[in-house]
Amino acid sequence: MTAKRARELGLDFAGTPGRQNAITDVPGLMVGYTTLMAGEGPLIAGRGPVRTGVTAILPRGREPVPQPVWAGTHSLNGNGEMTGTHWIQDGGYLLGPVMITNTHSVGRVHQAAVEWIIDTYPEHWGTEHLWAMPVVAETYDGTLNDINGLHVTEAHARQALDQATDGPILEGNVGGGTGMICYEFKGGTGTASRRISVGDQAFHVGVLVQANHGRRQDLTILGVPVGRYLQNDTLFHEHEMGSIIAVIATDAPMMPHQLERLAKRGAIGIARGGTCGGNGSGDIFLAMSTANPMPIDRMGRINSDFSWIGDDLCDTVYQAAVEAIEESVVNALLAAEDMTTLRPPGQRCAAIDIDAMLEIMGQHGRLRTSSR
Repeated sequence: MTAKRARELGLDFAGTPGRQNAITDVPGLMVGYTTLMAGEGPLIAGRGPVRTGVTAILPRGREPVPQPVWAGTHSLNGNGEMTGTHWIQDGGYLLGPVMITNTHSVGRVHQAAVEWIIDTYPEHWGTEHLWAMPVVAETYDGTLNDINGLHVTEAHARQALDQATDGPILEGNVGGGTGMICYEFKGGTGTASRRISVGDQAFHVGVLVQANHGRRQDLTILGVPVGRYLQNDTLFHEHEMGSIIAVIATDAPMMPHQLERLAKRGAIGIARGGTCGGNGSGDIFLAMSTANPMPIDRMGRINSDFSWIGDDLCDTVYQAAVEAIEESVVNALLAAEDMTTLRPPGQRCAAIDIDAMLEIMGQHGRLRTSSR
């Protein structure tokens, strides 16, 4: 049975979601997964159990001609990796897929993404001196997965790319989020979106997170300190152990400097959930706009048709991103399913108790009464 999402349970999140309430509400954007689940019992390094995977985002789908995607990044806490960010900061765009996996699989996934670019655009990469620099991000799943076994292969990454669609997105224990822990509950992949109006035009803002961050005592949902009440099956007692990657996409036309500012709002989005961005956490954000499509061969010309919204109009986009990130993390928690830890062995990594959480939220007046 498909888990109910935050809004379906009556959690009173602000804003108007897109049709799917997912990052795929941004027109043209596609998402695919490969989920690896194999083995039971104690950890045997190199053999499992395996609880990991890959998430693939195609910002412009499968366009026949490579087109840059305008982008910006921000690192709240840099204990993690997102490749390609140096060029995004200097060039203001990315070209190719965005991938998310576990910490020790970045290399293989990066190699697969490069091969995908070369295979998808043989004319451009075969006869011209174009370099491939995909974005690959990670969070650590070594508590629940045999991370040192290096079970993610290039074939798994290609499978995620090949299966990418613009439809509804699975959440929780899927793709790169399969083995992740969030606020000491089982975490993983989450998504949400917002429909917005800027001036007299309608746009979308969509978010996908790989949530592997936070301490239980800090978990806050819609301003309610839920984690203080739900203290069963806690895992960490001193330091935060994990990270979060958030990808923000929009079809609103924005310049790279505006997208960098949008990426910074990712920190506000996760802060609404209670995290302070601990020393051991890699909290890294990517924002991108699919507006202003431009074939790569025009990048060396004088171009006069770049549209953008004024800085004073960006607040609507910022607000939508903050709201969608907050909701995406909760959606990841609600969709996740229990696992047992491998290091240390045999401890329960529980999914959040939805009934108990709803009772707390109801007591604080944070449920829509018509939904229960």
